[in-house]
Amino acid sequence: MSVVFYLLSTLGGYLFTSALLLKYPGLLHRPKRHRFRCRHISHRGGAGENLENTMAAFHHAVDVGTDMLELDCHLTKDEQVVVSHDENLKRSTGVDVNISDLEYSELPPYLCRLDVTFQKECHCEGEDKRIPLLKEVFEDFPHTPVNIDIKVNNDVLIKKVSELVSLYKREHLTVWGNVSHEIVEKCHKENAHIPILFCLRRVLLLLGLFYTGLLPFFPILEEFLEIPMPSIILKLLMRKALFDHLTARGIQVYIWVLNEDEEYQRAFDLGATGVMTDYPTKLKNFLHTYTPGQQKDKEG
Repeated sequence: MSVVFYLLSTLGGYLFTSALLLKYPGLLHRPKRHRFRCRHISHRGGAGENLENTMAAFHHAVDVGTDMLELDCHLTKDEQVVVSHDENLKRSTGVDVNISDLEYSELPPYLCRLDVTFQKECHCEGEDKRIPLLKEVFEDFPHTPVNIDIKVNNDVLIKKVSELVSLYKREHLTVWGNVSHEIVEKCHKENAHIPILFCLRRVLLLLGLFYTGLLPFFPILEEFLEIPMPSIILKLLMRKALFDHLTARGIQVYIWVLNEDEEYQRAFDLGATGVMTDYPTKLKNFLHTYTPGQQKDKEG
């Protein structure tokens, strides 16, 4: 009987401590200092309103009032860091060639009409069809946070991006990473001053820690959690208690890629820090009238 009582007492103490620290993580962890805090994030610069990852898209998004630009990087044959989602340019330019096989001056222009990846049966047209350099984004938007997806596991690419971030003194305005654990590790090793994203492996670890009650005791290196709305993993992660805990620890939660008001509403009601969208104007208009809990009220 005494052994059972001891085990129950120990379990009760663990559950109480876990619940307490989940709600008040500052009792154990010093919150990460916010270098910037973003609610409105333009995916590929706003791929539903301008051709993705172009300077026209980035300028439009900033003019609309976006808090952050999200973009993707690759390396050309002459080691120029370019902004493009795809390594192979067949989808975006109609030319079946890899960026790494061409010098920057040889890159073909985008097609004048591209599908919006995360919006079914939608496309976008634009006149700016040039694939830009990352340094152009840094030069044109010196005060705008930029979210960089390192698309390939390339040591030179990681080094070059780090050098550009340092050259333009943007460590406090940049976050980088990838779903790959190896890429994120390399990014952090290359430049520990640039905050990193959770990779997929660490998202799964986060999930396990949360549901076992261990998360409040676990140190976290990452400063940003980015998760997709339509996924099984996200259904398990979409917990207000989790988002509130991460927020209290100074970790921002971004959800992608959301393009409808109902999706925006759900994400913010659950405590997401920010939303990544293809339609920066639509998200801007939503935020002007956003009322917490409005969607729940409508459904009730």
